[in-house]
Amino acid sequence: MNEFELIARLTRALPGNETVVVGSGDDCAVLDVGAQDRLLLFKTDAVVEGIHFTKATPPRKIGRKALARCLSDVAAMAGTPTAALVTLGLPPGFEVSFVEAIYAGLNELAAQQGVAVVGGETTTNPERVLISVSLIGFVPRGRLLRRSGAKPGDAIFVTGELGGSLAGKHLDFEPRLVEARWLAEHFPIHTLMDVSDGLAGDLRHILNASGVGAELLKRAVPISRAAQLAAKAGDAAKPAFAAALTDGEDFELLFTTAGRLAIPLLDAWRKQFPKLRLSCIGKIVPGKQITIRDQRGAYPLNARGYVHFTPAKSHLADGGR
Repeated sequence: MNEFELIARLTRALPGNETVVVGSGDDCAVLDVGAQDRLLLFKTDAVVEGIHFTKATPPRKIGRKALARCLSDVAAMAGTPTAALVTLGLPPGFEVSFVEAIYAGLNELAAQQGVAVVGGETTTNPERVLISVSLIGFVPRGRLLRRSGAKPGDAIFVTGELGGSLAGKHLDFEPRLVEARWLAEHFPIHTLMDVSDGLAGDLRHILNASGVGAELLKRAVPISRAAQLAAKAGDAAKPAFAAALTDGEDFELLFTTAGRLAIPLLDAWRKQFPKLRLSCIGKIVPGKQITIRDQRGAYPLNARGYVHFTPAKSHLADGGR
C-alpha cells in the first residue's frame, strides 16, 4: 500500500465539526474560527533522517528545511504564516550543538517570514533524527486558493525550474509566499499548489480534484541546470526532462487560470518578479489523462512523482525528500 492509498483509507471517516472549511486532501486544512476577515490555515509536516536529509547534511539546513516545507504549503493556499510548534525526536547520544544548530536554521527562516516559534515537544526517537513542524497561518476571505477548480481551456503555469533538487535546492529553496499572495490579489487563479513530489504527480492532484485532464508542451517545461548537467554527465538515473517531471522537492508554485489571461499574467509577472521565471507549460483539457506534446505529436504521460512506501524506492535517491 503506497502513501496515497493509505491516506485514502485513513481519511474515509475522519470526524469534523462546524469550523472545518477544508479538511484532508489539500495543502493545508482550512478552519473558520469566527474571524470576520480571514480563515485559519493549519499544516503539519515532518523531515526524517535518511529520507529528507542525511547524516552529512549541515544541521542549520535541516532546521531550515523542516520549517520551509510547511511554509511552502501555506504559500500553496495563498496564505500568510503566523506561528509554529516543533516536535523534535532524537536518538540517544545526540550532540547538543547539533540540535542547537538545527534550531538556529529554523529560527532564522522563521524570523525572516515573521513566524513565531511558540513551543513544541521533545522525545526519544531510536536510531535517527525526526523533526515535525505544525504551522498556522491566515488567508483573507475570498482569497483562498485550492487544488480544485481547474477548467478546460485554463493555462497551466509553474514558477522557477524543475528537477535536480538533490544537487542542493531541496535544502535551500525559497517558499513562494509573496508570489502566491500576489497572484491571488491580482488575477482570478483557479487552482494552486506547490510542487513537492514532482510535476507529474502533483499536476495529477489538481486534475483529480477538478475532474479534468491536461496537455503539456514538452519544450515549455522549465528544466533546471542541475538536472541538465547531471543528465549530460551521465550522473543521473533519468533524462533531464524525466527529472523535471518526477524528482520533486522543487517547491515551486503550480497553478491554472483562464487561457485568455496567459499573456497579461506573464507580462505582469515579469515586471513584478523579474528574477523568478514563470512558464506557461500547457493547458487543461476535458478528460482525465495527461498528454505530452512534442515534435512527434501527443502521447500519454505515464510517469508519476515520488510516492512514499513505493517498493524499491529511495527518497534520497529520487529527489532528496
